[in-house]
Amino acid sequence: MTTDETKNAQIYFRKLWAADTSALKAHLLRLDPESRRTRFGTPVGDYFIEQYAENALGNHSIAHGYFVDGILRGVAELRGFRGVAGGDAEAAFSVESDFQGRGIGTELFSRTVLAARNRGISKLFVNFLSQNARMQAIAKKFDAVVTYDSDGGHAEIDAPRANALSIWKEALTDSQDLADSLMQTQARALRSA
Repeated sequence: MTTDETKNAQIYFRKLWAADTSALKAHLLRLDPESRRTRFGTPVGDYFIEQYAENALGNHSIAHGYFVDGILRGVAELRGFRGVAGGDAEAAFSVESDFQGRGIGTELFSRTVLAARNRGISKLFVNFLSQNARMQAIAKKFDAVVTYDSDGGHAEIDAPRANALSIWKEALTDSQDLADSLMQTQARALRSA
């Protein structure tokens, strides 16, 4: 999809829920081989993706999605935390190749850092292949400490403590995102009727 095509598209971000499992699976299956490799750190097949998607959206994770005309095109996952507060977590990202380089990863990362902060996560980790320059650039925008070893690159972010403003911002964003997605769904339904 070209930039001109997305100008007329209905675009929104929102949190993903268990009901979005099929949309997540479809998104991950649409990733080209290079995008799959950069997302999972190794080449993966359809079966792996199908199994992964079935278990990705649960109470152990928070995911945010980027939608274009109701189709999930990018995802950020905050994974590995347990309980209500504290500890470390990992973030992972995928954006379909036609939508890369447009600031989507940065927006998804911002939402992920805010979610981590509001859950008391003190350290946020991102692992990436050393040639994944886009992920490195995004991590640096959030003051990540980036290191490299034989496994690739690693970014570590010290998440600030939650406060009333950060909690309010997430709640407001979630409410606005939900309203936007409901309006987009209604608009699509009216157009197809």
